[in-house]
Amino acid sequence: MRIYPVILSGGSGTRLWPLSQSHRPKQFVPVVTDKSMIQETILRVAGQPEFLQPIIVSGQTQGHLVTEALDGIGVEPAAVLLEPAARNTAAAVAIAAHWIARNDPGAMMMVMPSDHVIKDLDSLYVAIRSAAQAALAGRLVTFGIQPTHPETGYGYIERGSPLEDLAAVHQVLSFHEKPSLPLATRYFEGGQHYWNGGMFLFLADAYLAALGEHAPEVAAASAAAMDDALVEGSTVRPGAEAFMAGPDISIDHAVMEKAVNAAVVPVDMGWSDVGSWDALWTIQTRDERDNAVQGDGVVIDGEGNLIYVSDGPPVAAWGLRDCVIVSTADGILTAPRHRSQDVKKIVDFLKRRNAGA
Repeated sequence: MRIYPVILSGGSGTRLWPLSQSHRPKQFVPVVTDKSMIQETILRVAGQPEFLQPIIVSGQTQGHLVTEALDGIGVEPAAVLLEPAARNTAAAVAIAAHWIARNDPGAMMMVMPSDHVIKDLDSLYVAIRSAAQAALAGRLVTFGIQPTHPETGYGYIERGSPLEDLAAVHQVLSFHEKPSLPLATRYFEGGQHYWNGGMFLFLADAYLAALGEHAPEVAAASAAAMDDALVEGSTVRPGAEAFMAGPDISIDHAVMEKAVNAAVVPVDMGWSDVGSWDALWTIQTRDERDNAVQGDGVVIDGEGNLIYVSDGPPVAAWGLRDCVIVSTADGILTAPRHRSQDVKKIVDFLKRRNAGA
């Protein structure tokens, strides 16, 4: 059983501004621990007997950040694939699958975003070993995150019947886009739906076959880009012209929603995509008044606040409730905690303002 961790690391991370910036996105920043999120993701599977050296898929402008992250934890990659431009996850996974198919035919690939938190690693490992049995049989397996509340910010996976001889793995009945709150509540209470965390396990050849059937334009562009790739040691730069000729589409829309051999492994593993400051508050240790403080900050006579100080001036919050205050060398953010999903609007505003300056 040979599994390559394929770690997708091309995101811009605008939802954790000002900690996450375009020159150093969220996955390259220590957000929860003293290691960056990509380092934590790499170490999550390092040393597990099934796993080989990681394959990192990132953008060309982030190559130095990937090298810095790998060097910081002493991990040698199997490959670092640097996309000339973002073409979403279907293409990112495709170029990694081509690398595996050409260098280690018959190996599996475990696709993982680089910027998620998983607290219960034992449950993750159990789920991976169940998924691997289905993947070896040709299934395209995704991991369904056990929901903890009705969430409107995630897509959902509806499970069907368990597979024969693999009770922990189920057929996928359907994928659902981000629902309204009433529909999310029905999903949560029904017990048949799971959050779509963007994690997958399958044979590289099985993915490429499905891609050729369901998204031939992505298949052709990724194959041509890898044929024309510039290889320097473990660093691979797919051919720009061919790669950019492919469509911008997610793996879910391109393949998983259409594949008849899609399967899901439900797992409860303390997962979070840390997609907002409010999400970070949710997973942080909090005091008796639900305040979470990281760095040089203090809350007096307040409750439900997140104070996050990283290389910025110290923060003292008095009498505040359900607020976020972030202090960094690059900027300071203050916002109601329930509005933290709107931080991207601040980033967009600042880009427009700077462009007009």
